Amino acid sequence: MKPYQIAIVDDDANIRQIVEAYLQKEGYQTVGLETAEEALRLWETRPPDLWVLDIMLPGMNGYEFCRRIRRETETPIIMISARDEEVDKILGLELGSDDYLTKPFSPRELVARVNRSLRRWEYMRNRSTTAPNEDKEAAADREEVPALLLDTEKRRVYWQGKEVEVTVKEFQLLRLFADHPNRAFSREELLALVWGDDYFGSDRVVDDLVRRVRKKLDGIPLDTVWGFGYRLRDQQEQAK
Repeated sequence: MKPYQIAIVDDDANIRQIVEAYLQKEGYQTVGLETAEEALRLWETRPPDLWVLDIMLPGMNGYEFCRRIRRETETPIIMISARDEEVDKILGLELGSDDYLTKPFSPRELVARVNRSLRRWEYMRNRSTTAPNEDKEAAADREEVPALLLDTEKRRVYWQGKEVEVTVKEFQLLRLFADHPNRAFSREELLALVWGDDYFGSDRVVDDLVRRVRKKLDGIPLDTVWGFGYRLRDQQEQAK
């Protein structure tokens, strides 16, 4: 199998060299870039399998780069930054990054997070491409929420007959709820299932994500289970 290619976007040459050395030792191919503009050109010509993306870059910053490519790709993104405020981490995750590391960080920890992100990404790709019958059966079950339609292969969401643009995390959340109508998920479960078991940030990101989904899919029966979490009601439950 061809080695994964990892792009490291950071204007600090020392960080790029260290990160590349550790990733190459793990068996990955790497490419180092100084700016988001260079990263965009790479994405348009030879997109990598994962991005290690600094936030504070000359010119276009990491947030804007993440926002741009997330419109068209689910390629994993691990943001790195010297800014350790919770609001910075939440913003990065809301824009579609898969993970967030604060500088200075252990290169070994970064490698572990790269490994984890790629395993999850490969699992999600295989789930969409190798189990079409399972997806069709799941879609049939989801007809009980008739106004919501998910195209898992193309990662598209339709609400009341109209396509709605969503982020990767928003799609993952909707798919989870649609696959399990009427089941109440705790905030801790949603953190683990959408962000990963090793996410240690605030569960506020769950509330923020649900709020954005409700705003985009106006009227969706996504209920708050007070003191616990959230659930998506099916047609029978909506009629009660």
